[in-house]
Order: sequence, then structure tokens, then C-alpha cells
Amino acid sequence: MYDFNYHRPGSVDEAVGLINEDAKLLAGGQSLLPTMKLRLAQPSDVIDLGGIPGLSDISVDGSTVTIGATATHASVAASGAVAGAIPALADLASGIGDTQVRNVGTIGGSVANADPAADYPAAVLGLGATLHTNSRTIAADDFFTGIFETALAENEILTKVSFPVPEAAAYVKFANPASRYAIVGVFVAKTSDGVRVAVTGAGGSAFRASAMETALNANFSASALDGIAVASDDLNNDLHASAEYRAHLVSVMAKRAVQAAGG
Repeated sequence: MYDFNYHRPGSVDEAVGLINEDAKLLAGGQSLLPTMKLRLAQPSDVIDLGGIPGLSDISVDGSTVTIGATATHASVAASGAVAGAIPALADLASGIGDTQVRNVGTIGGSVANADPAADYPAAVLGLGATLHTNSRTIAADDFFTGIFETALAENEILTKVSFPVPEAAAYVKFANPASRYAIVGVFVAKTSDGVRVAVTGAGGSAFRASAMETALNANFSASALDGIAVASDDLNNDLHASAEYRAHLVSVMAKRAVQAAGG
């Protein structure tokens, strides 16, 4: 690991003021610290967001669940408020990594890192969440722009994520047996604005399956997805699964998610 300057700001504004071209934000550190240890990253400054009051709060206000960026996966999974409003979101959090990862990793770190195999991006897209930063709000459909890329600007810090409460929802994934990352994960949500189907693990970033959404809006049942498949052309092809197998898994996981959501 290379030398760096460590900062632990007491507010979001203070953290923003510390950002420079070579600085990195630290939330849970589950991705950043390993890359630093392997000397694959060399930030001049590490800005630890863990000491900022209120940034890990979880609340339910009417039909919206709001989760602070530094809330850990374990706290989301264990939250009675989250489980009561969006059981699928609590269930998703409970299946991330292992106990150690869940007790350190954060929702904001996961979403901002935009790992193509992470679980939370599927929930963000599937529920049509709103992402709040220190300076603006970003709609879920505009947030993920590519592999490890988001709409966040250099001087922006993700502060919280607001999830609308759906009528029904479920998340099902085919997990890597070692890391528990999603080889393919599908989040299905039946909302007041229609059905949303979001896929993670299959491509370079999470995406919505529009053909499946159209079919489920007409008939919210697993059988409605018979014969509907995603193209394998742009899907990941690696030692864990071929692009064709991932395309097959999307269909299988989507049907299971619809069944789990009551369809």
C-alpha cells in the first residue's frame, strides 16, 4: 500500500471540501482497500465518511424508504422498518457477501462503485429509486452509465437513497459460490407506475429488461415470460459463466422473482 493522507470529516460539506483529483472517498472500503493493498490504486488522500452524523440513518416516511449512504448491509437487512415496507430490499441486503462484508460494506459505497455484479444496483433500478447527493437528486434510470461508472461528478458525494414502496417485489440471484456476487440477479417490482425488471451481474452495468416489463404489465405471472429472452451479444463472458448461459439465467431468475413476488 502506498502512503496517503487520511481524513475523517465531520460533515458532508467538509468532506466535499477535501476532494481533489487524486482523492478517494471511503465508505465501507470493501472495494477500495483491497485495491490499495494490491497497489492497484494510489490515492493521495482517503476521505472517510464514517464519522459524518446522520449519514447512516434509515427511515420510512409514508410510501418511501430512505437509507443513508453509510448504512451497512447488515443494518439494512436487520431493519424492521425496511423489512416491513420493502421485504425484498431487506432480503437482498441479507444475501450480500458474508457476515464480515455485511457488517462493514455500505449501500452508498456499493451503489457509487457500480460493480457490474453488485446486488444493490438491481434494487435501485427495479424500484425506481432516487439518489441524493450533496448538490442534487438523480433518477435511478440516469445513474448507472457503464462498468464502474455513474452519473456522479468529481465533487459529488452520494448521501442517501430513497426507494418508493412497491405493491410487490422480489429479488432472486444466481450467486457466485465464493464471493456471493451475482452471476445474474433479477429484481422485479410491481409499482403504481407499472412493473420494473432490473438485471445485475449479466452485463457491464445493471439494466432494465423492457420486453419482460411489457409482458408482466399485461399479465403479472411467471408464465407471461415464456419465450422472452435477453440477447447475449453484450453480456459478460468469463470463467464464471458464458454470455449465453447468463442470458438463460436472466430468464430463469426473472421467473423465480415474479413467483416470489406473488405472480
